[in-house]
Amino acid sequence: VQLVESGGGSVQAGGSLRLSCAASGFTGSNYCMGWFRQAPGKGREGIASIDSDGSSNYADSVEGRFTISVDTAKNILYLEMNSLKLEDTAMYYCAAELFLCPAMHALGRWRENDFPYWGQGTQVTVSS
Repeated sequence: VQLVESGGGSVQAGGSLRLSCAASGFTGSNYCMGWFRQAPGKGREGIASIDSDGSSNYADSVEGRFTISVDTAKNILYLEMNSLKLEDTAMYYCAAELFLCPAMHALGRWRENDFPYWGQGTQVTVSS
């Protein structure tokens, strides 16, 4: 499985960006795909995930502002980010596993170890 992110960049607070993650090499019909981010000096945190059943979950920090989606025809995972804040500045990573998302995602808890496949990351910088 290969994951390649794109779409990062610099944007002013209140603006929008759409991140993409092109996926290849999947086998089977089940998957869970997620977005994580790592701000300078902080650990990597999960912010959203979606699985092949269509279930999606969001961290409180992005709920209502970010939307995760999958274009199954193109095998692309998206993260639509609106109303961006300074604290959204981070390196953003997509991740995947070949099972449905763990139930803990519904509780806003993501573990890096749940995802064996990772992209290289794309930088998002929000300025005032």
